[in-house]
Amino acid sequence: MWRWPDLFHIPPPPHYLVGMSQRHPFAPAPVEIMARARSDLRMGLPIVLSRGGRLMLAAGAEVIGPERLAAFVSGGDAALAITHRRAQTLKVAAYDGDLARLALPLDATPGWLNAIVDPAGDLVHPLKGPFKALRGGDATLARDAIALAKSARLLPAAVLRPVDTAPEGLTRLELGREGGLFDPDAASPLHEVVSARLPMAAARAGRLRIFRPEDGGDEHYAVEIGTPQRDAPVLARLHSACFTGDILGSLKCDCGPQLAGALAQMEERGSGVLLYLNQEGRGIGLANKMRAYALQDQGFDTVEANHRLGFEDDERDFRIGAAILGAMGFSQVRLLTNNPAKVDMLSACGLDVIERVPLWVGRNPLNAGYLDTKAAKSGHLS
Repeated sequence: MWRWPDLFHIPPPPHYLVGMSQRHPFAPAPVEIMARARSDLRMGLPIVLSRGGRLMLAAGAEVIGPERLAAFVSGGDAALAITHRRAQTLKVAAYDGDLARLALPLDATPGWLNAIVDPAGDLVHPLKGPFKALRGGDATLARDAIALAKSARLLPAAVLRPVDTAPEGLTRLELGREGGLFDPDAASPLHEVVSARLPMAAARAGRLRIFRPEDGGDEHYAVEIGTPQRDAPVLARLHSACFTGDILGSLKCDCGPQLAGALAQMEERGSGVLLYLNQEGRGIGLANKMRAYALQDQGFDTVEANHRLGFEDDERDFRIGAAILGAMGFSQVRLLTNNPAKVDMLSACGLDVIERVPLWVGRNPLNAGYLDTKAAKSGHLS
């Protein structure tokens, strides 16, 4: 097992990884440590994952620098974890089912690593490798690392290295135990921060509510039109943020027209709630969405582009929307959507979706293929 080289020695922080009853009031709470870990990963700084007595160094594959990468590979047991979607593109066996672990060569460089995890150059340089796919052993920490990379809005790939002791000064996440700091299947609690009246072009009687998650993630917004009754079904839309469509008027999608159309319907009917969820690009973030757009320019459809990047068709978490609606006092909704999966997800969260209200707007010659792909591959109604 490898130990952190002296040249990377970092002074120890205040001791905060202790039982919650013993934690100093100034020390970070679990959700704050989680936010710190995401920030560290985005900066290229490794973090320490701990589960069942095992320790693993993990770093975001797309952002790790040459000095730190050299330290990772120096002992010969470093690995790159990628999703089975990216492994399929690279023609690598995913022995762990939903992911593959590739042994990293001693001469690995950030450029070499980036060519593996980012498909931008796949068509220009289709032959990569040869790769040594690892099999056997527990891949749980590799799975944790990929989930963390996704939550940091990085490409879903992580550089890994088992260690005997945790390097001092690095953020450490205790996983897989009661009170553990990270659970990729858990949804962070949300709290309303503030609300204020907001007259809009689409609706004079508007109010904007801001909801903030405990884990340091993105805030989400509820646009309330009129005064919807809490004891009756509310006309609601879960709208995922789309900077390109909502702000720039992109013609590659129908998001902007859907946003305007939903608000117009709510104004016409006198009330409604539009949830603006910061899950850009179907939950992969704006940078990765632009990577997907670049792949679409190479001839891949939206689903194929996501898979080549290593993501699933849709990485959004609609439990966020269900939690906000519940916090606002709604239990029944008339859902404005063309996506039956949203109906199923909200129903699974305990909301009573009494009707799916179609929202067919925004089709144009430049997004027709995108909409057809959503209908054919993602079950959207058109």
